[in-house]
Amino acid sequence: MHDWIDQALWSLDRGQALALVSVGWAQGSTPREAGAKLLVSDKRQWLTIGGGQLEWMAVDIARKRLYAAHVPDRWIERLPLGPSLGQCCGGMVHLLFERLNESDRVWLMSLRDRLLLGQAVVRRVSLTSQGGAAQVQLAQAPDLGADDSVPNKLLAKDEQGVMFYAERIAPATQNIVIFGAGHVGKALVHILGTLPCRVTWVDEREEMFPTALPDNITIEATDTPEAIIDQAPPESFFLIMTHDHALDQRLCEYLLRRDDVAYLGLIGSMSKRQKFEHRFRARGIPEERYRQIVCPIGEPGIIGKQPAVIAVAVAAQLLRARVDGATRLTPMQCAHALV
Repeated sequence: MHDWIDQALWSLDRGQALALVSVGWAQGSTPREAGAKLLVSDKRQWLTIGGGQLEWMAVDIARKRLYAAHVPDRWIERLPLGPSLGQCCGGMVHLLFERLNESDRVWLMSLRDRLLLGQAVVRRVSLTSQGGAAQVQLAQAPDLGADDSVPNKLLAKDEQGVMFYAERIAPATQNIVIFGAGHVGKALVHILGTLPCRVTWVDEREEMFPTALPDNITIEATDTPEAIIDQAPPESFFLIMTHDHALDQRLCEYLLRRDDVAYLGLIGSMSKRQKFEHRFRARGIPEERYRQIVCPIGEPGIIGKQPAVIAVAVAAQLLRARVDGATRLTPMQCAHALV
C-alpha cells in the first residue's frame, strides 16, 4: 500500500506544510523496517514508523523544521533505540526527513501514475554533504520477480562519497478475488483494504456492497462470475464464500480448470468439503485437482465462528502464503483442514 502518496498530494492541495519521514536504515532490533513511512503536518500525522518514543521524537523533529528558514529540505537523523529514547529495542534507525512543498508535486504525481499502470519505480534522493538534497529522481525499477524481501538499508554512498536514499516502490503483487458480499466477505475486505494487495470483490447483489471502499478494492456486480475467473491473472488467490452452496460448487469446478491458481479457499465445514469432494469424484474430476481446495479456510489455532474472527484467520493464511513464496498451498501445508 502506498497511501502516503495520495495523502501527501491531498495535503499539498490544501496548502499544508508537510514532512515525509522514511526509515532509511534499520540496524538490530527496530520497530519497523527500512522504507516504513510517516507523514507529519503541524497538527496531524499519518501512517507509522513504529510508534512509541521513536515516533514521538520523529514528529517533534519534523514539526520544528516545518516552517524553519535557511535549513535543508532533506536531511538524515540517527536515533539509537536505547535509554535516551526510553526504548529497550537496542537497535538503531537512520531516518530520512523530507519537507514537501509544491515542487514535489511533480514526482509524487508521476510516481502515483506509474504505480497505477503497474510499473515498479526506484525513487532516489541524493543528499549533499551539508544535508541538502538534489531533485528527487524516479527511474524504472528492475524486475525482481518473486523476490519481495524487505531490506534493512536504503541509505548508501555513491562513487563521490555522497549519501543517497534509494527505494524500490512497486504495485501490490498479490491479486485476490473474493466471491460473496456477505458478513464474512465484508469483514475480510475491511482487513484486506489495509494490506498490500489488490482485491476484486464479486457478487451479483449490487446492494450488498458498501458505498465507500479502500482504493485497492474493486467491485464487480455480475451474474456471470466465471468471467471474473477468466480475467484474473496467473497466481491469483481465490476465496469462495457466497450465499449459495450450488454457486460455491460451480465456481470451484470452474476454478479447477485452471492450473495457475495460487490459492483456492472455500468457506465451510469439513462436512461441506466431503460433500463437494463426493460430487467432484462423480463428475470425474481428478482427486489431485480438488484436493487443492482449502476448506475449512483460515490459519489453524484461530478459533471462532464470528465473521471478524474468520476474516482474521483467512487474512493471516493469505499473508502466510504470500510470505512463504509458495505458488500454491498444498494439502500438506493445510493439513489442519483435512483432519
